[in-house]
Parts: sequence; structure tokens; C-alpha cells
Amino acid sequence: MSNGNSVFGDLDRLLEHVDSKFSLVNVVTKRAKQLNNGAPALTEQVNPNKPVSTALNEVAVGKIQYHRTREGIK
Repeated sequence: MSNGNSVFGDLDRLLEHVDSKFSLVNVVTKRAKQLNNGAPALTEQVNPNKPVSTALNEVAVGKIQYHRTREGIK
């Protein structure tokens, strides 16, 4: 049960900004690496010790979106 305070508790809200759970994992992983390498956070809610949480928050508030440009490899 989510109380709204956990970025992990609202998967539906996260999936509004990406096209699948697989894409969400890839986007968040890439963004967390960027944060670890010194990229500035895009939101006010930042925990420098938890770049994955920061990246998930950025996706949840719509600062990062991802949509696949083509289906599969031919």
C-alpha cells in the first residue's frame, strides 16, 4: 500500500512518462549514472546518496520522458 511518499509506490504515475517497465528501468539507470557523474538534478527533491531515487522522482514529475521511436529490430 502506498501512502504517496514513496517514489516506488506509484508505478502508474511513473509509467505515464515512459512506454513500459523495461524502458523505465533503462531510463532511470542511465539518469542515475548521469547524476553519479555530476549532472545537476532536475527537481528539488534530491538525495545525493540515492541517485536512483532522484532519477525516479525526475521521471515521476515529468522532467524525463521516453518513448520508443521504432518497434523491434528488422
